[in-house]
Amino acid sequence: MNLIIQGASLAEDDLHHLAQLADTQHIERLGPTVCRLTGAKSVPGVAAYCARAGLDYGFVPEERRLADMRLLAIDMDSTLITIECIDEVADLAGLKAEVAAITSAAMAGAMDYAQSLRRRVSLLRGLEATALTRVYDERLHLSPGAETMLAAMRSVGVKTLLVSGGFSFFTERLKARLGLDYSTSNTIEIEDGRLTGRVLGDIVDAEGKAAKLRAVRAELGISRTATIAIGDGANDLAMMAEAGMSIAYRAKPVVRSKTDYALDHSGLDGVLNLFA
Repeated sequence: MNLIIQGASLAEDDLHHLAQLADTQHIERLGPTVCRLTGAKSVPGVAAYCARAGLDYGFVPEERRLADMRLLAIDMDSTLITIECIDEVADLAGLKAEVAAITSAAMAGAMDYAQSLRRRVSLLRGLEATALTRVYDERLHLSPGAETMLAAMRSVGVKTLLVSGGFSFFTERLKARLGLDYSTSNTIEIEDGRLTGRVLGDIVDAEGKAAKLRAVRAELGISRTATIAIGDGANDLAMMAEAGMSIAYRAKPVVRSKTDYALDHSGLDGVLNLFA
């Protein structure tokens, strides 16, 4: 077993202490922000130490290779991108605090997702649809390391699926911009250039995300073990349970506790180091 340590800075004292905890003397620096401890033992003390030191860690089977993976499913808001799109749209209507509070509750698992989305969208009724364009053009930014991660996935033939409980206005633009293979999301209704406050069709909630992953997996004829899923909120957990490897990115505590790995300090390119 290899123990991968990642962080903004890797102090020698921290690495040697972690090597001692994991009962290994083999420390390999793979770069300025990542290190591999080979022949490590999976012990609970590593998690607590890394939390205190501001480091990400992962116990990784030595035989794991990125080239063995076939599908990456990734959430959009606060995962592939740094913002919650609906919160930023609400900001243009002077309603960010109210909408963001509902978003936060839904992502923490404290509120039914479909109910939360309908409630948030209803608050946007009458807002000019140009607000969506403004958010995409002015506020939407990719998370650190996103393009590096996606390029590496493409290089070994991994297909990409963008899943979102947000809006197709944003997912379809990102899909085209980044060359993603599949996407699923909700459609917000627009009439006469303004938001109606309604969502069209069935809402893509936790089960909707999981169902899309299963459908793409079946279409590609690949196994669960060849699938990676990355997310941050409670509505990503069902999808992540369908993957052979689940990664919580800047995630809520309820998500961190139920996934294989957590990246709290590294960028999305830190995913690649879990195959080092």
